[in-house]
Amino acid sequence: MNKLYIGNLSEEASPLELQSIFEEWKIPFNGPFLVKTGYAFVDCPDEKVAMKAIDILSGKVELHGKLLEVEHSVPKRQRSCKLQIRNIPPHMQWEVLDGLLAQYGGVESCEQVNTETETAVVNVRYASKDQARQAMEKLNGFLMESYALKVTYIPDEAAAQEPPPMTGRRGFAARGPPRQGSPGAGARPKLQSDVPLRMLVPTQFVGAIIGKEGATIRNITKQTQSKIDIHRKENAGAAEKPITVHSTPDGCSAACKTIMEIMQKEAVDTKFTEEIPLKILAHNNFVGRLIGKEGRNLKKIEQDTETKITISPLQDLTLYNPERTITVKGSIEACAKAEAEVMKKIRESYENDVAAMNLQSNLIPGLNLNALGLFPTSSPGMSPSMSVPPPGAQAGYPSFGSFPIGSDAPFWASVLSAGSQSLAHPESETVHLFIPALAVGAIIGKQGQHIKQLSRFAGASIKIAPADGPDAKQRMVIIAGPPEAQFKAQGRIFGKLKEENFFGPKEEVKLEAHIKVPSFAAGRVIGKGGKTVNELQNLTSAEVVVPRDQTPDENDQVIVKITGHFYASQLAQRKIQEILSQVKRQQQPKPVPGAQPVQRRK
Repeated sequence: MNKLYIGNLSEEASPLELQSIFEEWKIPFNGPFLVKTGYAFVDCPDEKVAMKAIDILSGKVELHGKLLEVEHSVPKRQRSCKLQIRNIPPHMQWEVLDGLLAQYGGVESCEQVNTETETAVVNVRYASKDQARQAMEKLNGFLMESYALKVTYIPDEAAAQEPPPMTGRRGFAARGPPRQGSPGAGARPKLQSDVPLRMLVPTQFVGAIIGKEGATIRNITKQTQSKIDIHRKENAGAAEKPITVHSTPDGCSAACKTIMEIMQKEAVDTKFTEEIPLKILAHNNFVGRLIGKEGRNLKKIEQDTETKITISPLQDLTLYNPERTITVKGSIEACAKAEAEVMKKIRESYENDVAAMNLQSNLIPGLNLNALGLFPTSSPGMSPSMSVPPPGAQAGYPSFGSFPIGSDAPFWASVLSAGSQSLAHPESETVHLFIPALAVGAIIGKQGQHIKQLSRFAGASIKIAPADGPDAKQRMVIIAGPPEAQFKAQGRIFGKLKEENFFGPKEEVKLEAHIKVPSFAAGRVIGKGGKTVNELQNLTSAEVVVPRDQTPDENDQVIVKITGHFYASQLAQRKIQEILSQVKRQQQPKPVPGAQPVQRRK
């Protein structure tokens, strides 16, 4: 895999010009450039250099006004079942990638390739040439979370040596050895942990962590194979800045220890005498399970690692900051051990919540939990780094935690159980969600596939109403189903709009939803002097409006409008449904003491 193919060359391109490009970008090469009409070949010293050339040059560097296309040179006889897929989103989960790859055939192996790029690279082997060819055609240029996948063949030396397989009938391969692996079997590591490590560091040490021209942070990233975001511009003037580390659990721990060592050295150099504890940020909904019943989990971590651990009080939480600060004091070695144990507990809590929701992310091609927004670390409208916005900005999720410290209740339960109604036999609800008219195609998908799969996934009926007119800027999505189905369907729609860039990278997805309520219950939603609706808005951060002077429809119902981000809208919907349930219960006739129940005629 050391030989490169350079395509999209101008007829004027010369070997000397290509050589100067490689030298300019410090890419070593062996021997001369073999230039043909429109393309060229060159040998690299090893596979790592070849990968570097592809990542740096392909689609990014011009020669005579044409962007170079650089990929592995694979002879036709070696174009078999092996593909390399590059530019995979850095936060992609294995389950999502597996589901996408499996659409085109049996995947016998899928191995991650270590590179210096931010995005991930995998080598994939399909069960047959036809499957690999189809995957190549369909996936090359395929957009995932605004990243365009790049797919190329990689040499399959075994294919060049093997004789043609004996087949009985066309399309049926000869019998051979069993498959060696299966996607999702758990035998390989994830691209990275689903839960990043979040740290708080004193602002005066940020410069040392970054280093001159970013050299130090690049070195940490390379050594620990992680992606590190330092949120320097957040909370201007604050004494501490958040850092987010995306990697495997081991990679996060290694990066954390290195950062602590850099801060300690800088403290000595600058004669900073105060103790520098390790500070970890964790979503409140996971902290109860970290502490454990009567604080047992936390005490055990303290004893095992010889550290002192404290957690910021619940009173410090706000609607805009749902994270608690876990402060660990001890030696660097002890703090590093404590970090590993703390994050292990937090990741277990996250994974238990995923399992409890029984999410099958591969039901929808390209679906990921980030877009679905069911969990705190990956909410719609939040950046992957879970950055905490300053007061006055809307966070991706409010702090819904009504559960006491030590509670084992999962995060999503606080939303689904916000109303007091029993969910043992939940009633179906209908919600009208308004989306940009231009987004209708993305929600429906090719030949209606996306909306069908979404409907099956959520367990809801999902229909798009006709446009009000040719110039309509919004379209109404009619979603019918029980509370959990509403949660899943609406969450995926919010996420899809963000994925497809209908909202800017820093713009939060806010949509308007309509719920119909009986006209006689509208007053209960508003409350005396607007008290109830005001409380609703304060609690949920959603805008809740019951338009005045509405004419009830044929079913004597009026509309309640809810506008806000996903979690705000969900909590408002649940609270309104709770009010409606109370009204219904109060309207039921009370049994008369001593009266006999009415017997139905047979």
